[in-house]
Amino acid sequence: MSVVLEVDNQVYTAEDLVPLLTQYQMLPKLAQEILIDKLIAEIKCTEEENTLTYNQFCQQNQLTSEEQVETWLNKQGMSREQLQNLITKRLRIDKFKEQNWGDQVEAHFIKRKSQLDRIVYSLIRVEKPELAQELYFRIKDDENTFSTLAMEYSQGTEAQTGGLIGPVELNAPHPKIAQILATCQPGQLIPPTRVGEWIVIVRLENYLSAKLDLPMRQRMLDELFREWLNQAIKQKVSYLSSPVSS
Repeated sequence: MSVVLEVDNQVYTAEDLVPLLTQYQMLPKLAQEILIDKLIAEIKCTEEENTLTYNQFCQQNQLTSEEQVETWLNKQGMSREQLQNLITKRLRIDKFKEQNWGDQVEAHFIKRKSQLDRIVYSLIRVEKPELAQELYFRIKDDENTFSTLAMEYSQGTEAQTGGLIGPVELNAPHPKIAQILATCQPGQLIPPTRVGEWIVIVRLENYLSAKLDLPMRQRMLDELFREWLNQAIKQKVSYLSSPVSS
């Protein structure tokens, strides 16, 4: 069988590669890419899109002549057709997403919005309840700023930022903290609350409502595609045992 790969003076045949793909857990990724290629096989790009993606590929790989492109192809063992499929793949996937889920984006966004809204909040966490109570009243009575006390007393990495965290999506904090902040108004100081091993004092600083702008629309499309692809992989991909040589 012909050699298809050489690594550090060791050669590998096509027959060698299957056990290696299994060993390095690369078969699932390979199966996914094969399935995606089948799904987008009928998706076409315009001549302008083909030219643009080809020029971008040459630029990124510093290929300034057709001779250099040929050398690159020979080194990779690829044909021109394979190269064109490779460099337009992302664009064809995006077209596939738009065709199949473009009309579902708004509904998906509305469903996800409560998790996508972002917050900025301040946090102090300490181990002793009596210390937490003292710090809470000092902040409430304006004796000290939240940031000053956070830098001095908070026992997490937030001490480095004066207790300030964010903007982060509402599901990023500990679930109990997220639940508290979801019902707060900006500027509201929450009394000491036990969260796991810590006693925390939190204050909501700002609430940033998620908007369905272009980046968010792309994210929603990506999520819908990924959910569908995961199900398709479960239904369409099987891993069969390699035949045992006699």
